[in-house]
Amino acid sequence: MSYRTVIGLEIHVQLMTKTKAFCSCRADVFELPPNTAICPVCTGQPGALPVVNSSMIDYAAKIALALNCEIHEYSRFDRKNYFYPDLPKGYQITQYFYPIATSGYLDIDIDGQTKRVRIRRLHIEEDAGKLVHEGDSITQAQYSLVDMNRCGIPLVEIVTEPDLSSPKEARLFVEKLRTILRYLEVSTGDMEKGALRCDANISVVDELKDIQSNRVEVKNMNSFKFIEKALEYEQQRIIEALKNGQNVEKETRGWDLSSKITISMRGKEEESDYRYFPEPDIPPVIFSKERLEHIKSSLVELPDQKIERFIEFYKIPRYDATVLAMNKEIADFYEACVKQTNKPKEVSNWIMTEMLREMKQLETEQISITPMHISELFSLMDKGEISIKMAKEIFPEIFRTGKMPSQVLEERGMKQISDEKFIEQIVRKAMTQNPKAVEQYKSGKTNIIGYFIGQVMKETKGSANPQLVNDIVKRLLEGST
Repeated sequence: MSYRTVIGLEIHVQLMTKTKAFCSCRADVFELPPNTAICPVCTGQPGALPVVNSSMIDYAAKIALALNCEIHEYSRFDRKNYFYPDLPKGYQITQYFYPIATSGYLDIDIDGQTKRVRIRRLHIEEDAGKLVHEGDSITQAQYSLVDMNRCGIPLVEIVTEPDLSSPKEARLFVEKLRTILRYLEVSTGDMEKGALRCDANISVVDELKDIQSNRVEVKNMNSFKFIEKALEYEQQRIIEALKNGQNVEKETRGWDLSSKITISMRGKEEESDYRYFPEPDIPPVIFSKERLEHIKSSLVELPDQKIERFIEFYKIPRYDATVLAMNKEIADFYEACVKQTNKPKEVSNWIMTEMLREMKQLETEQISITPMHISELFSLMDKGEISIKMAKEIFPEIFRTGKMPSQVLEERGMKQISDEKFIEQIVRKAMTQNPKAVEQYKSGKTNIIGYFIGQVMKETKGSANPQLVNDIVKRLLEGST
């Protein structure tokens, strides 16, 4: 294919500070009634002066370190001037000329290959308010309401170089970034709540004709799935234009969830349109070496480091380690379970299949059981009191109710049969009733053993110890030869 896609991302991360960027209003406003977490500072009243939230600076530095950025000793705030109904001051406090960090990177895994995505800059800014549109979408709304609660919430904007070459790569980058943010405990990363917002700049190069399309910005992608879907749509739209000898407009487009297409929002602004100038009311941020070293020492083990440790220490495959480490709570749960069971691979298999299946079906990221549940379940299997099939059968109830495995077994009246004499009676009865099958086994058709095992399981309604059944059937059949 002669078309090469070029994508760069601009990602806004809402920091999990207690208060806003430049005032003492609470920053956790998602479920608050409109316009109830505001003050003269964040709504831009005359004479109100901003004061920098120091936690915001430290959180930004943590993210910068985790993304291998160079943190600058000197950074400064600027005013970005534009008019929009949800921006009461008429400007946004941001960092333009001297950002807090630059020149970083994040490695992502693309089908087993590592790809390095460079990060151009990381800077701090405040959020604007929120427009609430009447109707299902902005295109159908008759009017819009303004909620100022989000005004002044601290954000970090991460700008990548245009190193991504497919919508899938863009999705994987944002997914890994969110994992890192959650490990650092600086942001919830909840896209559906606006704590992580991704804008993408996309263009397509026709390599045969050596022509590059105009760059289009895509907004309103509020999930990982929609990041990929919106960029796939836009990629195809641009390619179709190039095939017809045309070009697309240089504009900002929004992903429309109801129609599953991108729609034109406005012409693309240039940086000069914002008339940036230094913020006169906030002093520069000076990062001392002592402060930076303190932040470095507070960093936790990050996902890539955890993956390598899991592989080396627990001897599990890289795939297992990667799946487990993508969620800090799951990774911690895994280690606690292994500590109690000393079964690293078995625990890994159980979490990745049974537990993650339940979490997906329940649409939750919360682990509703403790390592004791897994430990007792494994112990019951080890003692032969239940089979793995029975364990899988009762696990959904264990996970959804929090009941211990032994309690579920007792309530259901389930127990694995390990009585050798009882099982032997069933096998002998089956041999007597089907001598032809016995003769087939004698003549070398050993796969007929499955018939006798099936008869035992049918008679015991699947409650017989499968390994014990297999051993007894084999012993009796071989004894009959």
